Amino acid sequence: MQNRWIASVKPLLGRLLRPSVGVSVGAVLMGACLVHLLMNYAGAPALPTLEAAQAGKRFPAFDFPAKHDWLNTDKPVKLADLRGRIVLLDFWTLCCINCIHTLPDLAKLEAQYPGILVVIGVHSPKFENEKKTSSIHKAVLRYDIKHPVFNDIDHRMWRAYQVNAWPTLVLIDPNGNYYGSASGEGNLELVDLHIKKLIKEFAGKLKKDPIHFKLAKEKEVTPLYFPGKVLADPASKRIFIADSTNQRIVITNLEGKKIAIAGSGKEGLKDGTFAEAQFSDPQGMALDGDTLYVADRKNHSIRALDLKKETVKLIAGTGEQNRMGWRAAGGPALKLGLNSPWDLLIHKTKMYIAMAGSHQIWTYDLAKQRLDNYAGSGLEQIYDGPLRGFTLDNRVSAFAQPSGLATDGKQLFVADSETSSVRALPLVGIKGNVTTVVGSGLFEFGDKNGKGKQVRLQHALGIAYLDGKLYVADTYNSKIKLINPVTQTCETYLGDPPGWLKEKMFNEPGGVQIAGGKMYIADTNNHRIQIVDMKTKAISTLRLQGVDPVRRDAVASSKEKEKK
Repeated sequence: MQNRWIASVKPLLGRLLRPSVGVSVGAVLMGACLVHLLMNYAGAPALPTLEAAQAGKRFPAFDFPAKHDWLNTDKPVKLADLRGRIVLLDFWTLCCINCIHTLPDLAKLEAQYPGILVVIGVHSPKFENEKKTSSIHKAVLRYDIKHPVFNDIDHRMWRAYQVNAWPTLVLIDPNGNYYGSASGEGNLELVDLHIKKLIKEFAGKLKKDPIHFKLAKEKEVTPLYFPGKVLADPASKRIFIADSTNQRIVITNLEGKKIAIAGSGKEGLKDGTFAEAQFSDPQGMALDGDTLYVADRKNHSIRALDLKKETVKLIAGTGEQNRMGWRAAGGPALKLGLNSPWDLLIHKTKMYIAMAGSHQIWTYDLAKQRLDNYAGSGLEQIYDGPLRGFTLDNRVSAFAQPSGLATDGKQLFVADSETSSVRALPLVGIKGNVTTVVGSGLFEFGDKNGKGKQVRLQHALGIAYLDGKLYVADTYNSKIKLINPVTQTCETYLGDPPGWLKEKMFNEPGGVQIAGGKMYIADTNNHRIQIVDMKTKAISTLRLQGVDPVRRDAVASSKEKEKK
């Protein structure tokens, strides 16, 4: 969960509230008071939370300003049109892992109260790229959002409702009055409780006929649908593609001809044969002989694909999200929950896991089948220092939604997406601390080359290493950046210059890997894999052969049958 107001005074808060046993009680209280003041800015009376909501003390909710873009509806929505229904506003931004975690909760509530409850997404952007309606449109499709979404490009709704963190949920009663709010993920039960209270309060006065909105659709049908990561193995002449929103792993030869597909295309958590197996937003992959490991992101698990037997097996995680990662001890892999694993990397007997949901790096012992927290306090920040634990003179390291991994054999390099930075830390058995190669903060982003803290990336999700250099999928800048980890310098390797009017070279690439003299790029929003010749920089598109698109209408109808 990210707080814009706290970020504006993060240097002071960092000194007051940093996780260190040396912090005094007075400093903590002072920091808490400061946070309180920030959250009730400009002298405005604080809006009540859901816990403080009381009947009879409500005021008219703020309506949506005119001349702003809407998605998933053919016309703007007005609160007056929703009288007689309970309205739930979801303040979110498309990069935020906590917001992504909240979407399944919203879907459950929509299914539980059809017609009675109307959910409206209020997209209040963090990054510049997220202000674009076209980017929000892609996110709506990628995350299968089924309710209207308002582009709060200038944060007018955000300010009106005194929102200070992503995500924040706001309930509006059937008379169009503000009821209460709740910030952060994991508020399903709390929101459901108050929806039930409102249903009881307005018994006999509620509208129950469902509203059918005109949902966004992709213009063209493609074999891949928002591929998140890609892995090539020239030795076995195979390419593995995380076809993320199609809920499957596509395996081809180096020319793109289909070898196999793991996953039925139906979202779920199911082991079995390649044809039977089900995934939920698969992302990073790691290959060990004839076993392909997959970060099954939305299932909060690691899956193992036996490439000879063509079977899928759960090897880590329980299928449930673990929100206690910051203080969870290690243990047997099948007994510990994970939290949105986004990328994997194998070095010797350890598999490193970019645990985006808990802002940490974890390890999986391939021999002992054990999970352990390796680095990061779980605080969403950009702190260098010891891998984990606390010391009297240094704060423990902290990451912010780590989403990509690479190594030179001595260090692990991390694409730390929410701080738009690249981090470095030692591999198991090598001494050292977490350091920052380029980048400087949660709200320090852009498109600027240079050195160290001067560099500005924008929500980088992928990273690869070759011959002393790092190649970073600078996702929201739709570029590949070249970084020297020793000199900490950054330059643009591939990408369109500002003002480029033709078709973009990339559209929010999420994954990058280098093998056999080729760079493989998961060009996520273009639904394709791009291949770059490392000698000439010539770019070509992997031409898939025998890989059929997943029928989106068939998947949707299957979900509807399950609900009934």
